[in-house]
Amino acid sequence: MANAGKPLRILTWHVHGNYLYYLTQVPHDFYLVVDDDRSTHHSGRSGTLPWGPNVHEAHVDRIREMAFDCILFQSRQAFEGEQFRLLSPAQQRLPRIYLEHDPPQEHPTNTRHWVNDRNVLLVHCTPFNALMWDSGDSPTRVIEHGVKLLEPARYSGETERGVVVVNNIGKRGRRLGADLYAEVAREVPLTLVGMGAEQVGGHGEVGNAQLPGFMAKHRFFFNPIRYTSLGLSIIEAMMVGLPIVGLATTELVTVIRNGDNGFIDTRPERLVEAMQQLLKDPALARELGDAARRTAEERFNMPRFVADWLDAVNYVTS
Repeated sequence: MANAGKPLRILTWHVHGNYLYYLTQVPHDFYLVVDDDRSTHHSGRSGTLPWGPNVHEAHVDRIREMAFDCILFQSRQAFEGEQFRLLSPAQQRLPRIYLEHDPPQEHPTNTRHWVNDRNVLLVHCTPFNALMWDSGDSPTRVIEHGVKLLEPARYSGETERGVVVVNNIGKRGRRLGADLYAEVAREVPLTLVGMGAEQVGGHGEVGNAQLPGFMAKHRFFFNPIRYTSLGLSIIEAMMVGLPIVGLATTELVTVIRNGDNGFIDTRPERLVEAMQQLLKDPALARELGDAARRTAEERFNMPRFVADWLDAVNYVTS
């Protein structure tokens, strides 16, 4: 165990890049699993994110020889398989946290989480996720997102289009709203951003640091996803000052208030009406976007996020 007052050494995996970047704003040392191929979840300090000096790499061949204070799992594969292949028996007995990024993908209410261990802290990133999972015997807590824009950007909204940010929407079907995006795009001008967007007529990828400025020029942000956690791109758009239009499902219903910081509904035709109204009335769009930014700054600010994670790590390591 690290000495009191010194940063702890936390081993984790590179699962969701932007979330991991925000997580590493917590003042501990993070060691990211890496292999020679920098394969999925083993890519270390990869990509264009501005990793800080507290972010290190832990090669799969050396992990058993390294000293850690806490293991932070972020996938079922790592928890059920890799911890027994990569970690020594002593490392497997270290304080452990499982960060669950998503709601249940099988039955939405009756799925028992695979951790189910009173010695592992199960952290959900939204109250909705915590509500839907059967967390079993695991102690649980909710740590809501914290967002820090990679580059400063402020809403202008001069482009009379909505922006949609979903990776590989064409392959991910109804849950991610591929059908809703296609339906709405026939009536409202939309710019689709993300991996594989070109395959369905979209714009394509935009770099992490460039995305806030890219979104800022659009009139509103549209989220077509039916069932997920709370997408970081929504919060990032709110931080920029875009009004949000989306489905009245999952955690989004506690974030967006109709006519105040955006519009939510379960009827696509109502969402289309709201988008068309925002296209016609830029003053309304700016007013709602300003309120969206205030909501994001109050609820998803980094100081609160960092404090929550410090408390969680202290809980398991004390």
